[in-house]
Amino acid sequence: MFGYFAATFRQLLILAVIFIYCFFSTSPLAYAIEGATHNFVADAVRRVAPSVVRIDTERDVKRQVFEPSLSDPLLQDLLGESTIIGKERGQGSGILIDNSGIVLTNAHVVEQVDLISITLSDGHQVSGHVINADPVTDLAVVEIPSEGNLVAAPLGNSDDLEVGDWALAVGTPYGLEQTVTLGIVSSLHRNISSLGFLNKRLDLIQTDAAINPGNSGGPLVNANGEVIGINTLVRSGPGAGLGFAIPINLAKKVADQLKSGNDIVHPYLGLQLIPLTPQLAKDYNSDPNAILQLPEKTGALVQKVLPGSPAEVAGLRRGDLIVKIENELVKDPTTLLSIVESTHIGATISLTVQRGHKEMLLKIRSVALPIFQS
Repeated sequence: MFGYFAATFRQLLILAVIFIYCFFSTSPLAYAIEGATHNFVADAVRRVAPSVVRIDTERDVKRQVFEPSLSDPLLQDLLGESTIIGKERGQGSGILIDNSGIVLTNAHVVEQVDLISITLSDGHQVSGHVINADPVTDLAVVEIPSEGNLVAAPLGNSDDLEVGDWALAVGTPYGLEQTVTLGIVSSLHRNISSLGFLNKRLDLIQTDAAINPGNSGGPLVNANGEVIGINTLVRSGPGAGLGFAIPINLAKKVADQLKSGNDIVHPYLGLQLIPLTPQLAKDYNSDPNAILQLPEKTGALVQKVLPGSPAEVAGLRRGDLIVKIENELVKDPTTLLSIVESTHIGATISLTVQRGHKEMLLKIRSVALPIFQS
């Protein structure tokens, strides 16, 4: 009896193996697996790679010939000129956004340079010149000769991004052309001021895709091969590097203005702000050495009022807490600055300010951001 059941089990097992083999060897899944020699990353890179360029720059800089201790005027008369003109070279990446030869990159990549050389994806090199740049958003457009082989990159919609989406950084880190790194969107709306850049106005895409020197100005790409950001900044340290990119929707808007040759003018109030919450205020107020008592509310705390600024004219002071702008609650400095940025130069803006136990309404008129602030 046992032998009979064992033989039957073997027969059933053989039939099951034959069925599984026949099903998977003829099913669409089997053909898909057999034909899938590349994954979505390769497909995405293949779509955007023809539009990614390498940017090499050069500028003249003065260098000291002698030690600083020998720069005394009397010694200069004896030894002659103490400075020479040298060449400083830089490198970055860019992305073609127009078949006519418009390259979008970071402003800091092409800032104050004398020579720009663009290497296309096929290795062909051409000269470029800066049409215009906006240091506040760290964006610039460079024009190169229009040729038949120029391919504009497919641009995505950065407003559709969610944390966890795939992100690919493409560029020329350390001169290594067409380098691709893979990661995800780690965070959205990361304000650049929280990274220590108080003279910039950007909400950035944060990614763990490796961004290295030379990647600046290159594209951050989604799984469909569409550009969703312009790589601009990296923060490295123990654990890992953090990469940041300018959302492509903002970059497109700025690029359209820069292409026309018009300078981008940003409204300016002349305030340095830090976020304040009830808990932070409570902790500060409990310190017996506290200089002043802060309102235990949420808002943007005035850390400094710049001399001669609209904020000084309006009567704002250090320690004031801005709780509303145009009747909208201010959760942090980012909220306030985004509303200010959306207004036009000369607009009168209403600020609700908490000063000690007193709440007041102040009117402030914005002016154009001074050049030295950029």
